Amino acid sequence: MKLSFTKMHGLGNDFMVIDGVSQAVALDTNVIARLGDRHFGVGFDQLLLVERSALPNVDFRYRIFNCDGSEVEQCGNGARCFARFVYDKGLTAKREIAVETAKGIIYPRLEDNGEVTVNMGLPRFLPTEIPFVAEADAVTHALVVSGNTLEITVVSMGNPHAVQVVADVDMAPVAEQGRLIELHPRFPQKVNAGFMQIVSRNAIRLRVFERAAGETLACGTGACAAVVAGIRRGLLDNTVRVSTRGGELTIRWAGPDEPVWMTGPAETVFEGNLSV
Repeated sequence: MKLSFTKMHGLGNDFMVIDGVSQAVALDTNVIARLGDRHFGVGFDQLLLVERSALPNVDFRYRIFNCDGSEVEQCGNGARCFARFVYDKGLTAKREIAVETAKGIIYPRLEDNGEVTVNMGLPRFLPTEIPFVAEADAVTHALVVSGNTLEITVVSMGNPHAVQVVADVDMAPVAEQGRLIELHPRFPQKVNAGFMQIVSRNAIRLRVFERAAGETLACGTGACAAVVAGIRRGLLDNTVRVSTRGGELTIRWAGPDEPVWMTGPAETVFEGNLSV
């Protein structure tokens, strides 16, 4: 099978994007994992597959696969790259589109300055919506990790996040503790672990250990989850600049029953063709 693809990134969170509208695509878990290998394949944090949606008034279907081949529900940096890709490839002339994901519809919009704004939908907090083993929703939960009790806020942005506040993200044990949080038995579908440093009421620094991918240079849904967590805890205002190792995002959340808005860049790196 011959495939054309585009390599893209959002703040260094990198993607292999495949047009499943104009070409036939059949990929299994093993093939995706081989393509995701940075030594023997293309290399990426996630593979994004563009398909037509069968839903009325929805432009595209968006599927996301981690570099180990596992399929996940949502990816914020990927959503921005998705919108840039379908517009640049001529798959749509719209600057704002409706996109079907495994967890609902999102609405990316291309801005005049080249950045992309995405309505990421409503954050979810009930333990059953994360999912997370707890009796009820709470702003913070105690999570025991290697004998240490962490204070976390759990949020679903279409995928699960556990966010903790740290004094300095540069010194945070992201690799070691992130893996333990990801695999903690209280998260039956695993979880993305966020480490948030409060800089001011309108600015944070963030590192995220993503499910099945490890720490990435940026995580869009992680940025949304961190800001929502900070607002719920009374630490942040409604518009926050999120600094990641790959760059900056602007996240806005007006509070309960309101969607989260994310704005940031989406960049094309190169085009390629391969035989699978």
